[in-house]
Amino acid sequence: TNVLEQRRDRRDAAITTEDADVVVLGLRRLAAELGVWLLIGSAIVRSGHAGDGRAANRSLLIDASGGIVARYDKLHVFDVNLPNGETYRESATVRPGDGAAVADTPWGRLGLTICYDIRFPHLHRQLAKAGASMIAVPAAFTAPTGEAHWETLLRARAIETGAFVLAPAQGGLHEDGRRTWGRSTVVGPWGEIIAKADHDDPCIVTAKLDMEAVASARAAVPALTHDRDFLPAV
Repeated sequence: TNVLEQRRDRRDAAITTEDADVVVLGLRRLAAELGVWLLIGSAIVRSGHAGDGRAANRSLLIDASGGIVARYDKLHVFDVNLPNGETYRESATVRPGDGAAVADTPWGRLGLTICYDIRFPHLHRQLAKAGASMIAVPAAFTAPTGEAHWETLLRARAIETGAFVLAPAQGGLHEDGRRTWGRSTVVGPWGEIIAKADHDDPCIVTAKLDMEAVASARAAVPALTHDRDFLPAV
């Protein structure tokens, strides 16, 4: 998608509506042609909010007929100052989304998140409580944060929710000099690494999911049922 564009000025110049995005349209046709489900995670599209010129960072779940069965606009935008001097202000061009999203698939319910969302446990717990047995985390982590945090965050969210975490990741050196971490990973509901790439080069990662493992993990540690309201710290 246009998220893969190495130069942000070219990416921003190509932003259009979801129904006019040539990559979205092409992937919908491909899903129907191959009879497979596809997750676009994500595309930068016009948000459609009057008075706000910023775009949406949107994940789209496409079924085997080419239909869009779920869409999710990234809730948490990436505004950070990294120790290596890199600064990101995603909020300058991307409007945060308004709500979470789950979708029924032939294999179970899938919760949708994007990249920086992985740092917000409450979102993933809400998705699990809404029935998600799998949570998608398409990401383009920076090299510094990826090396330090990527695998730890993925495993933590899987353990907390008792869900599979599916994390396809963009990696490699970009034209503007920045590097993304890559290392696509699949984590099981007990926090175990099922499959992963150990580099940032283009590759395909596959995994076989035993969906019964979700019920087993949640029965062993039913933390999703143990939330309690409490007074805020002062």
